[in-house]
Amino acid sequence: MAQPIKNILPWILRGLAALILLQTLFYKFSAAEESVYIFSTLGMEPWGRIGTGVAELIASVLLLIPATTAVGAVMGIGLMGGAIFFHATRLGISVRGDGGQLFLYALLVFISCAGLLVLYRGQLIQIFNKNKTTLL
Repeated sequence: MAQPIKNILPWILRGLAALILLQTLFYKFSAAEESVYIFSTLGMEPWGRIGTGVAELIASVLLLIPATTAVGAVMGIGLMGGAIFFHATRLGISVRGDGGQLFLYALLVFISCAGLLVLYRGQLIQIFNKNKTTLL
């Protein structure tokens, strides 16, 4: 991979994932009608909505810090994996006539975080190796 692309691509992926995650926080924390509907449908209102918002805030911050990008990517994959699962099984692709926008956002964050995880897999290897020696 050419050096400029190698330097820019991680920031594009970080920015896209973090921007989408941060943008949805307003709706979760303000108890917007659509957000309450989603988590009520899932039987997780209000604790699921607030807890997911807190987890997405943490993941966003971790994604934007280069030393913690891999951990943020793992969180993002887990959070968006859950969102994609619930869209596919209980909510539907289009929620209340949004044309699948929330589903698309979940896919974009999932794919961005998967790309970041590939790029920053060395961080996870270091974390696991460090913890392995600590446990021995």
